[in-house]
Parts: sequence; structure tokens; C-alpha cells
Amino acid sequence: MKSGCCLELGIEEYGKIFALQKRLNQARREGTIPDTVIFLEHQPCFTVGRKGGFEHILMGRDYLAQQGIRIYESDRGGDVTYHGPGQLICYPILDLNRHGRDVHIYARKMEQIMIDTLASFGICAGRREKYPGVWVDAEKIGAQGIAVQSWVTMHGVSLNICPDLRHFSYIIPCGISTLGVTSMEKILGYPLPVEMVREEMRRRFSQAFGLVLEDIGLEKAEEMVQDDG
Repeated sequence: MKSGCCLELGIEEYGKIFALQKRLNQARREGTIPDTVIFLEHQPCFTVGRKGGFEHILMGRDYLAQQGIRIYESDRGGDVTYHGPGQLICYPILDLNRHGRDVHIYARKMEQIMIDTLASFGICAGRREKYPGVWVDAEKIGAQGIAVQSWVTMHGVSLNICPDLRHFSYIIPCGISTLGVTSMEKILGYPLPVEMVREEMRRRFSQAFGLVLEDIGLEKAEEMVQDDG
């Protein structure tokens, strides 16, 4: 087992964490920090990936602002997606030189982590041919959008525990109009604490990548990527 760091946060603004990810990614490429993973939720927002997808946002900015939903551009893979409270986010900052040096295997491993996490709560999920992410029948429950720079990862996956599913109706999620979106709460019929699911996903992540994760706080993470001078 290798050593790594784990940063568990609450509900955070997307732009702030995007900036932190970029700094962590650079530090990992420079070898000044170990493999690191972030678990958190985001304030309500839509993010648009490298494939674009502004045309898949169905509501105007004024209306979205009234609903407290912001829009961000991102350098992750994929189209437009939603993030909000009740959705567990996992952002790994991993050096794939230590984990197989294969982006496709890495992506499948992240999907499997979500599948195994869901199975531990009695939900049978799987992959859907030609569509990234994790699905329960014809509804997506876990999304994936990753980026890799010099074999170091950033961005990651999001698992719908108990988000406001109405917000997904304001977009065409991932540009797919023929399939739906679901959550653990919708399937089980009752809400689960995000903390409980996060603990299980963290355990599955640690096993999948052979990492012993040391807890760090946001202040420590910021210190790890402080610019010299």
C-alpha cells in the first residue's frame, strides 16, 4: 500500500475547488505532494466541459441566478452537468505512472468504485455501452468527467445521493436527451447521510488504488501548494 492524502470538505463553491485542483495537479506533477483525493459537495452549479454544451442549458442565466445556480466552464471531459448539495464528488489527483499509466483503465476503475459503493447500499448499478458513467437501467446515477495532464489526473466523478433532481431538468445532462437521471434516495425511497456514502466510497477508493489515506484539512492542502516566495 502506498501513502496518500485525503481532503474531506463540506459544500464548496466550484471555482474555488477548481483552482485548488489545478494547483494540486501541478504540485503532483512536480513530485512535491503525494497522491491526493478530495471528497466534497458543491454549491448548485452547471459546469460545461471540453465538449461544450452551453446549448444544452435550457434556462436563461437570470432565471438560474434566481435559483442560486451558477455556470462554470471547465477543462474536464464531457458536456454539461449539474453539481449540488446531496451529490458526492470525488476528485483524485493521482500520478498514473504509479497506477498503470492507462487512462481508460483509470476511468473504468473510477466507475467501478461507484458501482461497488452503490452495491454496498443494495443498489445494482452498471455501465451502459457508449455512455460514460454509472447507470441504473436507463437512468444515470453517477457521472464522470476527467482530465489528465502529464499522466496526473484531476476532476473525477459525482454520485447522486439525494440532490435536487429538478435541477437536472434545466439542462440536457451530458447532452443525452433520451435517458434520465436518478439518485440513491429516489431508488431506495429514503435519504442517506452523505457522510455514510462518502465513508464507503473512500474505503473503495483506497482499496482500488492501494492507498493508505492520511486526512488533511483545507489549510494543510493550501500549504502543500503554496507558491515559493
